[in-house]
Amino acid sequence: MSRDTREVFLEEAEKLFAERGFYGVSIAAIADQLGLTKQALLHHFGTKEKLYGAVLQRISDDHSARLSAAMDDTSDPEQAFRDYFKTVYQESRANLPRGLILMRELLDNKRRADSAGTWYLKSYLENLTELAARVPGLSHLTFSRRFTVVYQLLGAINYFLFSEPTLRGIFGADQIEAFETDFPSQLDALIEGAVKIAHH
Repeated sequence: MSRDTREVFLEEAEKLFAERGFYGVSIAAIADQLGLTKQALLHHFGTKEKLYGAVLQRISDDHSARLSAAMDDTSDPEQAFRDYFKTVYQESRANLPRGLILMRELLDNKRRADSAGTWYLKSYLENLTELAARVPGLSHLTFSRRFTVVYQLLGAINYFLFSEPTLRGIFGADQIEAFETDFPSQLDALIEGAVKIAHH
């Protein structure tokens, strides 16, 4: 299978997993979406679990590439940390299905968690926690404390993005626009607050 063909397969699978979750998507449904037989798709990926793993690996690799660029910026570690989370927000907003897959992986994974052989997001989360270790106000914290800081920031971003349809229904389109305008500066304030609190 060529790289281009594999990317097309993964993009379509990504959309279906985002929309329906791991348990809501069958190999037959993915094959049908791609115009393949179930046997042809299994020939390329083996199992639904392996296809899902390839989707997660692709997302993790993209996140890790952006994180690597932030880690390479040693001129101002705190600003690099702030800028990275702003990038996460912008990228997640531009590609909501990817973020939704990651949220589903965290929320819908109970049945697979005990037997999962590979955690595709592990190195990304560890490296993100390492990025926090370079921030003067966070550098003295334990790994556990730094992890909770970055995880809470990721949570704030995702909670806001994925609750937008409900908030739009509650408050209307005009208010949603105001929320979207205000969120980046509030995210920056959250980062500043996290650094200040940890520093004391």
